[in-house]
Amino acid sequence: MKRKWVRGTAAGLMALVLFIGSGAFTNTSFAAEEVTDWNLDAAILIEASTGKVLFAENADTLLGVASMTKMMTEYLLHEAIAEGTVSWDDQYTVTDKTYEISQDTSLSNVPLRNGEQYSIQELYEAMVIYSANAATIAIAETIAGSEEEFVKLMNDKAGELGLDEYRFVNSSGLNNADMMGYHPENTGADEENAMSARSTAKLAHRLLEDFPEVLETAGIAKKTFREGTEDATEMQNWNFMLESLVFEYEGADGIKTGTTDFAGYTFTGTAKRDDMRLISVVMNATDDNGVGSYEARFSATADLFDYGFDHFTLQEVVPGEYTVEGQESVGVTKGKEDSVGIESKDPIQMVVKEGEETASEPVLSLDEDELTAPVEEGDVVGTLGLDLGEDDLGFLDSNMASSMQVDVVTTESVEKANWFVLSMRAVGGFFGNLWETITSTVKGWF
Repeated sequence: MKRKWVRGTAAGLMALVLFIGSGAFTNTSFAAEEVTDWNLDAAILIEASTGKVLFAENADTLLGVASMTKMMTEYLLHEAIAEGTVSWDDQYTVTDKTYEISQDTSLSNVPLRNGEQYSIQELYEAMVIYSANAATIAIAETIAGSEEEFVKLMNDKAGELGLDEYRFVNSSGLNNADMMGYHPENTGADEENAMSARSTAKLAHRLLEDFPEVLETAGIAKKTFREGTEDATEMQNWNFMLESLVFEYEGADGIKTGTTDFAGYTFTGTAKRDDMRLISVVMNATDDNGVGSYEARFSATADLFDYGFDHFTLQEVVPGEYTVEGQESVGVTKGKEDSVGIESKDPIQMVVKEGEETASEPVLSLDEDELTAPVEEGDVVGTLGLDLGEDDLGFLDSNMASSMQVDVVTTESVEKANWFVLSMRAVGGFFGNLWETITSTVKGWF
């Protein structure tokens, strides 16, 4: 069901939970000040460095994603490049399938000539900038040999990345009915890809985290495909929030739009200001009359970005090299010293909502109560984190809660004591224990 969304939290501070339970996946509705005037089927807004969810509505419902699908194809291509199984200079020879689909001007495409070769680099740019569907299929065929096999890779990778709600039936996000009978085997003739807003955000988050270079291409507003040839095609990025385009938004530099009759107007956007990057997903954006449009999806995204940048900041709440009062060291056995100093390795950053700042004591968790020599400087001996209680929105998934924990390390080395010192300690310990027993016994007589 569509609804207009409002903002404001039902809970207190955007809590940082070290032991996230079901709260990390709660669908929370907002009931205070207005966020956006646009109707959406689902949406989510996160801060990228922590995975902290700042806004979520209907975020776990499986919905059409259209060309936002291409983020998975981008991920698998970058992975193949990193593994060396594909290179940017590899040449793809156009097949009947990619040729015929590329000639359909009702779809987003660059024209491909049957039998001609194109580099993976230029096909990739056409996919990312212009959402070219046949170019996307060409990349899928290059990676897996066929689009059918590539779809298997997509679904396997979705599980590996921890997506919870998803269905991939082709590489491009087209409805299979638009593929001229060339849709992958074992998929329905009118099926379409689907993900939840949360799973879409997870995919975008991993794409940017593992392959941040994708933004170098996703952020290109305009480029000519095959410039200087008779097939030259002016590609304007469908992300109209980029600088110089009609819905320009400060800091916007990605990622992927999508539009089909099934999915409506969808968009996974990202923008960075100062040291904070936001990622948002809006699905089936419409006006009050239920009419979808570019304006609906980009204006709704801008509203979400405004909410995030205007009301949240990324703050360092615990500095690096921090020691917990009363727990500045840990005991060491069999060492030249009987203890060693410990401190946090890195600072802890958290997303704080304006007006909801609150203090929280860092919580130290040691792997062992006592270390055994030798101990090296910088050995990891535990973690330091924050526990601010329950949170309605949590993180994208429980693994991302670990962004609120940092390693605790030793501040110096402790060498192992030699056998003579250890022997003397043992003798001293024996006589110390014997004397303690004698004195206790004598006291008992009186």
